[in-house]
Amino acid sequence: MTTDRIDWGAIPLFKDLPAPAMDKVRPIFDLRTLEPGENLITEGEEGDEMFILVQGRVRVSKSMLIKGLEVPLLEMDNPRKVLATLEEIDHPVFGEIALMDRETRSATVQAVAPSKFLVTNRLRFFDLLDKEPAIGVRLFKRLARRMASTIRRNNGEIVKLTTALALALSRNKTTP
Repeated sequence: MTTDRIDWGAIPLFKDLPAPAMDKVRPIFDLRTLEPGENLITEGEEGDEMFILVQGRVRVSKSMLIKGLEVPLLEMDNPRKVLATLEEIDHPVFGEIALMDRETRSATVQAVAPSKFLVTNRLRFFDLLDKEPAIGVRLFKRLARRMASTIRRNNGEIVKLTTALALALSRNKTTP
């Protein structure tokens, strides 16, 4: 598969971009291939690339422990939580946060099937945005919507977790 064999219009990030805009977007992306078991992104590492899954399947996981913190009750063989398993049909985006701020990766993304990704880096992405502000506004709006959705979903999960913790702690107090 080459980048010209990809259905760019099926990728939500590029949906409804006019052909002239797509002609400017395509060159900032390369194609990367991974085999099952290979990491696309590793939690804790620095990065400045953004990826779009165009073929295959990946697993997104996060460490359940804070690096350097020892919690004897939480000793386990694999202290990772699988957050999601994602497939090409949705063309999920990974790494957009590090693309924006160059901070460390917040999760690990590992191929669980032979997978292909469109990849761009901060330099190429922001160069396009500087040269083509109208395209940049459209891309940023879509990325902002995606990040806002993630924040809302995470906020809901935090409420569930803190409620469960409060209930567990209150039951623990009343148990003789």
